[in-house]
Amino acid sequence: MERRDVEAWVERYVAAWRTPGTELLTTLFTEDATYAPSPWATPLVGLARLAEFWEAERDSAEEFEIATEVVAVDGSTGVVRVAVDYAAGPRWRDLWLVQLESDSRCYVFEEWPFAPEQRDGPG
Repeated sequence: MERRDVEAWVERYVAAWRTPGTELLTTLFTEDATYAPSPWATPLVGLARLAEFWEAERDSAEEFEIATEVVAVDGSTGVVRVAVDYAAGPRWRDLWLVQLESDSRCYVFEEWPFAPEQRDGPG
């Protein structure tokens, strides 16, 4: 896998998030994919569970602005730096770890979200 493969997957992911419904998930994820919305969360397993999560979490296609940068690729694993600014005010900075099959569908997605109040570090 190369950087452009991860970049293309991220573009498809953002487009799918902005598209009503969950039909596009089959083009992004394998049937048995795992999706962890934080390193502390129990991963969601399978497209049906992922579809439920997406429908519950999305508000609208225009709810946020997003900037992404692929920072590393090693074998089938990509690391993506993400900046998300919601129209309603919340701001997040994330790292995404994605593992892609040869058909460019993700079989492992792990998100490491960081909120603004975390900027000062521990204590």
